[in-house]
Amino acid sequence: MSAGSSGVGSSFDPDRIARLRGQLANPGVASKGAGAVKLLWQRAVVIILGFTVLLYGVEGVDSVSGHHLDHAGGVIPRKAYGLDGIVFAPVLHANWEHLIGNTLPVLVLGLLTLLTGIGRGLAATAIVWVVGGVGVWLLGPPNSVHIGASVLVFGWLTYLISRGWFARNVAQIAIGLVVGLLYGSILWGVLPGQPGISWQGHLFGAVGGLIAGWVLSGDERRHRRGADAGRLVS
Repeated sequence: MSAGSSGVGSSFDPDRIARLRGQLANPGVASKGAGAVKLLWQRAVVIILGFTVLLYGVEGVDSVSGHHLDHAGGVIPRKAYGLDGIVFAPVLHANWEHLIGNTLPVLVLGLLTLLTGIGRGLAATAIVWVVGGVGVWLLGPPNSVHIGASVLVFGWLTYLISRGWFARNVAQIAIGLVVGLLYGSILWGVLPGQPGISWQGHLFGAVGGLIAGWVLSGDERRHRRGADAGRLVS
């Protein structure tokens, strides 16, 4: 039976065997890979814990000031002085209950986003932050004030769900499915519902996450198109 026949199985891959031999000959390569993963986890944990501490610190200052920061730093649609909220609104919360309700999703989804790569995770967060704030400023109801990290939560969620699909990466798709099963039900929050809840922030945060998923999977999509073109020519 020839090596190219289906009977040998997909595990008979000369390139894969060469990589395995290289790892056996150079055990330091594998250890470096494990070290990089450990470093990624450490950095991601430090960043998301630091951000969470920042949220609690800001809420503490806001509580002492009589929640003056909420009105001064929230997104106020179509008001020039409300543009500051695009920068500050995601770190402000109406009260401690609001912040506590956002804490676990921030920790879990923020960490998972950073684990896609620190630079990529920060870029995704920046896209969600800006798209969510600008969308609310343009289309939110008049004379309303929009605050809260939930705009990031919804953006991180849709980013994690969509990025694997855009990149056609099986592992990332699996992660997205797990995240969707755990947190997908909160996406109902993009629809008009409970008074006092900024569904516009949820909606445009989610839109920002989809945009981030598309933009930040560009390298994988270009690589896939190049590989497909190579197969067509061969």
